[in-house]
Amino acid sequence: MRSKTHLLALNGVIAAAYAALTLVASAMNLAYGPVQFRFSEALTVLPFLFPGTWPGVFVGCLVANLLSPYGPIDIVVGSLATLLAALLTQKTNRPWLAPLPPVVCNMVLVGGMLAWYEVGFTAQFPTLFGLNALWVGIGEAAVCYILGMLLIKGIPKVSYLRRYIPESRRGLRHTA
Repeated sequence: MRSKTHLLALNGVIAAAYAALTLVASAMNLAYGPVQFRFSEALTVLPFLFPGTWPGVFVGCLVANLLSPYGPIDIVVGSLATLLAALLTQKTNRPWLAPLPPVVCNMVLVGGMLAWYEVGFTAQFPTLFGLNALWVGIGEAAVCYILGMLLIKGIPKVSYLRRYIPESRRGLRHTA
């Protein structure tokens, strides 16, 4: 059972972890741009295990994107991509589907944002969008399907955290 105070605290921890992990990835030049492995995006699977934690993922991304070299467009579009991904992940009913919304949302929204930032809506936009979507998608899939699935499989094994996972999510098989 989880109280509103527990949920608020959990969202705060997730937001702080997301922002901190993005700063670490940024120091290694992995957080922004078409080729990115933003470790913090693995946290977008947490709403699968802990419904109601999408605000923490969103706020963490918003804070991290305040430092984006792409400025206000990334603050808005990048953060909305993560918000939409977290909300959709919360609605998934299979563990192996939980990483899919972050991959698709970021491919489309961040891939499009990067293409627009570089060439605007010119004749080059479709080609650049395709390339950016591909690279963002590869990085997102690697992070979410490797690190995110490790979270989905590992967190239920921690007895302290297991009690905060709704009963309907505890017994789900973690395979296809």
